[in-house]
Parts: sequence; structure tokens; C-alpha cells
Amino acid sequence: MEEGYTSLPTSHLLGSVPAVIAEEKPSAGATLPANLQVFPPGNGGYIPPESPLGGEEQAANNWKGFCSLSSYTPYFDVDTDVVVSRIISSVYPMDDFSRKIDGSPDLYGPVWISATLVFMLAALGNYGTYLIQKRSEPNGDWEFDVSYVDWAACVVFGYAVAVPAAFYFLLQYFGLNANLVRLWCMWGYSLFIFIPASLFLVVPSEIFRWIIIILAGSASSWFVYLNLKVSTEGSDATPLVVSALALQFALALFIKIFFFS
Repeated sequence: MEEGYTSLPTSHLLGSVPAVIAEEKPSAGATLPANLQVFPPGNGGYIPPESPLGGEEQAANNWKGFCSLSSYTPYFDVDTDVVVSRIISSVYPMDDFSRKIDGSPDLYGPVWISATLVFMLAALGNYGTYLIQKRSEPNGDWEFDVSYVDWAACVVFGYAVAVPAAFYFLLQYFGLNANLVRLWCMWGYSLFIFIPASLFLVVPSEIFRWIIIILAGSASSWFVYLNLKVSTEGSDATPLVVSALALQFALALFIKIFFFS
């Protein structure tokens, strides 16, 4: 019996593993066939491995036109510390804000600032009128004015979009090389100072409110003046710069008169 078992071929025994033939693998330095293509490329499609897109060509390929949202996507890719630094520069106009956005303007900050300002004006404007009414008529009825939301959204977003666009075309008309996104960025950050100012405007004192809005309007107007002056340096565009300053201060007066009267 023992001799019979020992004479069985081992290849048929249960649990036996057939020999594995080692396959040759290409070395790390081996080159792939020339007809293969690299993925993923920077422009969202296949590109040959020996013809990568340059920075300018890639930016041109990403631009889909003024009416396409995908064209503005890169301007929302910004770090929080960069936005905070630019906000601080907008409150302190003597800081070199223009240098900080050279070559890298963003739209995330302006959109966030505008949306926050709309909420603050609508909410605190109503709260300010409530305090004034309770001070003069303690037993009077008060209702939340929903129209403040519509007015705040139209004024803030309309101003932040239309005014820079208008100055862009005016600067182009006068032969100056203006950047529309850069103007949107600068004007958007100029609105930030009205956010903390609106917190003080709820105080039911007209004298105090006028002091706050004059200070905030002056700082914001001076910020626009300095940065627009840098953009138009070396040209005779002083009337445009002064008109931008006047418009910014007019916005401050409108905020005080309409929302905090």
C-alpha cells in the first residue's frame, strides 16, 4: 500500500500548485508606444504627450466667452488667507491693494462681500427702523419691510457689476488698457467697509449714523480713487477717477438715506 501511494504522480495530488511561468515586465525606463496619449491634460481633453499646452494657450482654451460661467471659474479658486489679506487692504486704503491683485484678481471675495452686504442692509435696516419706531412710539405696531431685501440686492449687485463695467468701457474709449475682472475685484472689495459700518448704523441716533456713514463712505471712496488712479497712471483720466470717487460716496449716502433713516 505504501509503495502504491508513493508511486502516484505528484501533479495529480490535491492541493498541488502548477508551476508559474514568470512574465517579462517592461522596465521603468521603457517608453510607451508613440500613438498613446497622456491623460488627464489641462484642457479637459486628450493631448499628445509631446505637445503640452502652455499657460496662455490653456487660459485661452478655458475662456468660453463673457456669458459663460465656466470662463469665470478660475477667479473663484482662491485661498481664504488671500481673501482676508485683500479685505484688510480694502479697509486700510494706504496699503498697496493694487499690487496684491496684479495678475491674480479674484471674484470670490467680491461676490461674498456683496451677498453679505445685501443681508446686512436688509436685516439691520429693518432692525434700525424698529429701534427708531420703538423709541418714538413704544406701543406702535412694527412690520418687517421685505422690500429692503429686493432693494439691497438690486443696488449692491447692480452697482458692483454695472459701475466697473461702465468704467471699463470708458477706459477703453480713452485708450487705456483696462481689465474688467480686475475692476470687478477692486470695486467688490471696496464695499466691504459698509458691512461693519451697518452694525453701527442701527444705533438710533441720527448724528451718530451720519458720522459713521461719512467715515465709511470717505474710506471706501478713497480706496477706489487710489486704485483707479494707479490703473490710469500716466494718462489724462482724472475726471474719470474723480467721478468714480463721487459715485462711491453717493452709494454711501444712498445706504444711509434709504436703509437707515
